[in-house]
Amino acid sequence: MNRHPSKPSARSHSIHRAATALAGALTFALAAVPALSARAATPGELEVVAELPIRPGNVAPGPGGRLFATVHPLGAPAAAQLIEITGRDSFKPWPSTELQRGTSTASDDRIDTPLGIIGDGLGRIWIVDMGLNLGKTRLWAFEAESGRQVQRIELPPEIAPKGSFVQDLVVDDRAGWVYLADIANPGLIAVEIATGRARRFGGHAALQAEPQARMVIGGRPIQFQGKPANVAVNPITLSADRETLFFGAMNGRSWYSVPARLLRTGVPDAETAAAIRRVGPKPVSDGAATDASGRHFFTNVNEGGIDRLGTDGKLVPLVRDARLDWPDSVHVGDSSWLYISVNQLYKTPAFTGGRDEGKPPYRIMRVWAGDTAR
Repeated sequence: MNRHPSKPSARSHSIHRAATALAGALTFALAAVPALSARAATPGELEVVAELPIRPGNVAPGPGGRLFATVHPLGAPAAAQLIEITGRDSFKPWPSTELQRGTSTASDDRIDTPLGIIGDGLGRIWIVDMGLNLGKTRLWAFEAESGRQVQRIELPPEIAPKGSFVQDLVVDDRAGWVYLADIANPGLIAVEIATGRARRFGGHAALQAEPQARMVIGGRPIQFQGKPANVAVNPITLSADRETLFFGAMNGRSWYSVPARLLRTGVPDAETAAAIRRVGPKPVSDGAATDASGRHFFTNVNEGGIDRLGTDGKLVPLVRDARLDWPDSVHVGDSSWLYISVNQLYKTPAFTGGRDEGKPPYRIMRVWAGDTAR
């Protein structure tokens, strides 16, 4: 939305409001960043950042210690679909209320059902809007500092047909591409930011769920829409140099890589398929992150934790905690902190087949990943 300048006669009020807003932002930023000079964090150390009455979908750190999150579309209807965390127990619609569907009818000019969210190196916040009420998938990008919309790309129906569930994304802000994962019709999608041109890659075994990777929480086999949960390609990440895309199925025990350039337009599927490699093991996971040193971190939904795949190829637990009740997304933040959305997703009606068994608060947490690659 456009911002309107204050009238000259209201200048003093504007200054006061700006100072108050800045003080609030600084208070939250300082609360969100650990005082590492005063104490040494240890790998696996877990902290609560926010407790919410609504289910966060994915969470993304932004510039200046800010945190943004989508609201999960499988939860109860909410007044906002995209929010900024403003305190331990507070949030606000972002970038505005007017740009969001809220609880009203979907429309082309409003955010509908976003899930994946990520910040890039150019100060932008990106979301993938699955458009479940519109039958179309869109990419949105906003300038983090101002909230100004800078991109909206609608994916053509041959790339993301109606019924797609495109829920995770990464952004190459150097070459100008966005990569996404579709779990409904398992595939990887590459979109050129400048033109909106897109390519879909599918049909490969690495994109499919693995029958032996079952979803079992607390001894209870998890159902989704009346059948055993069996989710295909979901978490994707990008190497620090933007050259390699990593991916795996939620119901999968393998983590794969492919050169990102081979997913772009003009590359034969056979060439892309031949370059896919298994990187190492992973747990049943809803989210993943890759840090600058090449370590991979996964949400372990079965065991309520975060696992780390080191550069030595070994998968080890980083943290286990009862509060990590369906850790959904994990993103690299400031320093070695990983930010996690926790939303009890398996307790929603889509999984239970009946009532919502979730109990607030739903959380955004963070865990210290450690400083050195192992």
